[in-house]
Amino acid sequence: MSFLCDINLLDANDADFEAQLDRLTAWDEVSNAAVKSVVDQILKNVKERGDTALLEYTNRFDRRDCREVDELFLSAAQLQAALAQLDTATSDALHVAAERIRDYHRRQLQESWHYTDSNGTLLGQQISALERVGVYVPGGKASYPSSVLMNTIPAQVAGVDEIIMVVPAPDGELNPVVLAAAAIAGIDQVITIGGAQAVAALAFGTHCLPRVDKIVGPGNIYVATAKRKVFGSVGLDMVAGPSEILVICDGRTDPDWIAMDLFSQAEHDEQAQAILIAWDGAYLDAVHQSMTRLLPTMERRSIIQQALADKGALIKVSNPAAAIALSNRLAPEHLELSVENPEEWLPEIRHAGSIFMGRYTAEALGDYCAGPNHVLPTSATARFSSPLGVYDFQKRSSIVQCSPQGASNLGKVASILGRAESLTAHARSAEYRILEQRKE
Repeated sequence: MSFLCDINLLDANDADFEAQLDRLTAWDEVSNAAVKSVVDQILKNVKERGDTALLEYTNRFDRRDCREVDELFLSAAQLQAALAQLDTATSDALHVAAERIRDYHRRQLQESWHYTDSNGTLLGQQISALERVGVYVPGGKASYPSSVLMNTIPAQVAGVDEIIMVVPAPDGELNPVVLAAAAIAGIDQVITIGGAQAVAALAFGTHCLPRVDKIVGPGNIYVATAKRKVFGSVGLDMVAGPSEILVICDGRTDPDWIAMDLFSQAEHDEQAQAILIAWDGAYLDAVHQSMTRLLPTMERRSIIQQALADKGALIKVSNPAAAIALSNRLAPEHLELSVENPEEWLPEIRHAGSIFMGRYTAEALGDYCAGPNHVLPTSATARFSSPLGVYDFQKRSSIVQCSPQGASNLGKVASILGRAESLTAHARSAEYRILEQRKE
């Protein structure tokens, strides 16, 4: 049977499976020499010329005609007006999503702690929030109000003093739902700039825009490249690759459900990856048929088809254990366990950004309103990275306060180790506090 929905069909038992999988999952850095050169120049100009360069680049790249930097700023009244103009259903949905996200992230708050050891030395950890955070929100056709909520609410819960949102307004157009989300989130400042120039302004600061401590939020190739280059001057959330979904199914979920779950990530862009793993070949065929039937009904079908043809796959494995092993190898951004008793599978899942358990838990719920953050590690970085959360907006400072006896006891140890490392000043600094050597 021939299918209109073109997708890679793989069998883990084939001799060339490893080579096919490596080709399918390879993701090179999307930046290139030409992009890097442009970004370097933009960063340099904004750093040196500040608001003047920022205004020039915004007018040029976003096809605007702003004369003063003040024209780039949106007032709180404009945000509230956008919220007031929303239909009731959309407004209610944003409020529900915001409250669920806030409730989930409140549970991530870390608290300061301390204790006193047997020497009388106080040791501990002080938790404090970042002072200022910049949130990049894509504009134009890639306008995601959910990104506004997901990137800003954890920062607010953490206690960040000031949150600055940048969002490009190509041709002067802004998505009113994005502005409404900014109003609900209570963002302190919204500036209609984007691209590498926005990243530069946030990282270095200008006369009208203070520098931030951390930049979060997704963007295009120029934004991602700029974020890489300013790291060190400012903290980053992550440099995300294309969106991913991996579904493991036991063959008992409605094939239409799984087909749409795969589409839900493939529709992001042509680089997105959607993979289904199952040990029932007939079920994989059924899902493929559902995809063929449903694809013509999708508004973004051309994007979905390209993503599935280039990066998508239906993979047959021998058994559930093989499915888990393959999932851990791929370390997906989103993992759906569409199986009976998914909680029994959970201990074996080592690497995944977010895990959606059971047949009724569509990944799309996590994108909008389940509560956990949808900013997740991609490109197998879930092996060592975690979802964005409150902890990304908090810092830890170590606390040490020695008693006289503690300083003496620890000083003897530090003296030995300092001299072992030929760091005499270290040793003598510690030795001054030793009781037997102390000058009263």
